[in-house]
Amino acid sequence: QLQASGGGLVQAGGSLRLACAASGHPHDRYDMGWFRQAPGKEREGIACINSSGGRTYYSESVKGRFAISRVSANNTIYLQMNNLKPEDTAIYYCAASALGDYSCRLPGYYGMAYWGNGTQVTVSS
Repeated sequence: QLQASGGGLVQAGGSLRLACAASGHPHDRYDMGWFRQAPGKEREGIACINSSGGRTYYSESVKGRFAISRVSANNTIYLQMNNLKPEDTAIYYCAASALGDYSCRLPGYYGMAYWGNGTQVTVSS
């Protein structure tokens, strides 16, 4: 089970940190990622981290502004979002892979099988 939190309303240029707590499954052995879906758009993979936390991957839309991290001790991943823009407004989801250490290296971070609840992020201009 994955439980996401930390969304909210922020002004453009501001920051938020999302958290995703995992339970009931050894997600620390698998890649995990953050996705988002804006109204009228397809779901987009924006950040991924491998099982050890040593490698991170980002979409071009968030590279340099967002940072994904994981703390194995509490089975949680985070997404630090800085310099937020109105186009970052979306529902954000965390996910864990069913493919071990492969998903982050696949297009769209393919292979995510476990999904958390969404958390709304709204950025005002």
